[in-house]
Amino acid sequence: MAQRSAGLRRPERASRALVAIPVAWIIAVSVIDILAPPDIHLGPLLVAAPAITPSFGGPRTVGLVAALAVIAQTIIGLLRDPEELLSANDQAQIIALVLVGASLVIFCVVRERRAKELAQVRYVSETAQRVVLPPLPKKLGPLRVASLYLAAEAEAQIGGDLYAAARTTSGTRLIVGDVRGKGMTAVNDAALLLGAFRGAAHRQASLGELVAYLDRSVCWDLMEPGETSRYGETFITATILDIPDHAGRIQMVSCGHPPPIVLRDGRPTTMDARNPAPPLGLGELLHPRYRVDSFQFEPGDLLLLYTDGVTEARDSTGTFYPLAERITGWTEKSPDAFLDHLHRDLLHYVGGHLDDDAAMIAIERPAAPRA
Repeated sequence: MAQRSAGLRRPERASRALVAIPVAWIIAVSVIDILAPPDIHLGPLLVAAPAITPSFGGPRTVGLVAALAVIAQTIIGLLRDPEELLSANDQAQIIALVLVGASLVIFCVVRERRAKELAQVRYVSETAQRVVLPPLPKKLGPLRVASLYLAAEAEAQIGGDLYAAARTTSGTRLIVGDVRGKGMTAVNDAALLLGAFRGAAHRQASLGELVAYLDRSVCWDLMEPGETSRYGETFITATILDIPDHAGRIQMVSCGHPPPIVLRDGRPTTMDARNPAPPLGLGELLHPRYRVDSFQFEPGDLLLLYTDGVTEARDSTGTFYPLAERITGWTEKSPDAFLDHLHRDLLHYVGGHLDDDAAMIAIERPAAPRA
C-alpha cells in the first residue's frame, strides 16, 4: 500500500514541477511585451500557457494558469498605456483568454470524470474476473501448477477465457476454454460452464460422458426457456483433460480449442487431437461423438494449456505469436518461472499490450527423487 501511495505521489510532484513551464512563459511574454515598441503586441502568445497545461494538469491547475494569463494581459495593457485604462485590443485579448481558459477547464473536468468512470469499470471487471476465475492451486496432488490470466487493455473489456481443476480419486480433471464474445455476458457464460464442470468432474463418469454433460449444460443453461432459435449462437471452445496422479497417459477431449503443448527437455510437442469435437454448445445441432485422445506425460515434463489470446497475439507487422517456436529451448522446470518467462516474452512480442484476453496454465509432473 505504501509503495502504491508513493507511486501516486510521484506523478503529482512531477505535475507541480511542470507548472513552472507555463508560468515562466507568461512571465517571459509579459516582460518582452512591456519592453517592446508600441506597435508590437505579444499578448496573444499568452494563450499558449493555459493551452499546454491540460497535458499534465487538472482543472484547478488549468484554471490557475488561465487566471495568471488574464492578470498578465491586464497588467500589460495598463503598463503599455498608463493614460488609458484598457484599450479595446487589450479587452478583446482578455475576453479571449477567459473563454479559452473556461473551455479548457471544462475539458479537464469532463476528461477526469471519464477517467474515473473507466477506472471504476476496470475495477468492477477485474473483481468479477477474480471471483469467476481464481488462480489454480499451486499443487494438485503430485502435480505442480501455475496459472495466469492476462486481460486485454482495451476499454477494460473482459472476456470469457476460463479454466478450472477438480481432484478425483485417481488424478486431476482440468478444463481450459474460451467463450464466444466478450464483456459481462461472456463472464456469465464462463461462470455457468465452470459451475457445471466443478459439480460433475468429481463423479466417476468417463471423460466422454463428462464432456457430453458439459455440452448439454451450455446448450440449455446459456439460453432462456423456449429460445430454441438461439442454438449455435452461444458456444465455448474447450479442452478437457484427465491427468493421472502417477506417470501415464493423459486423456483429452478437444472441443475446437488450441491444442496443449508438452515441453520435454526444451523440445515442445503439440498434442493435436485425432478426434476433435465441435465447441461446447453445438451438440444439439451436430450430435457429436466425444472420442478420447491420449498422450504421454512423463515425470519432468511440462504441460502448457492456453487460449487463443496467446497464439492470435500479433506483432507490429500483424504476424501471430509463434508459441511452439518461441518456447523451444526454454529450460524452466518450475511452472511459475515458465509462465513468468512466457508472460514477458508475449508482451515484448506484441509491444506491451494485448488486444484479446489470454489464459495460460503450466503443469509439471515432478521427476521422482533419486534414491
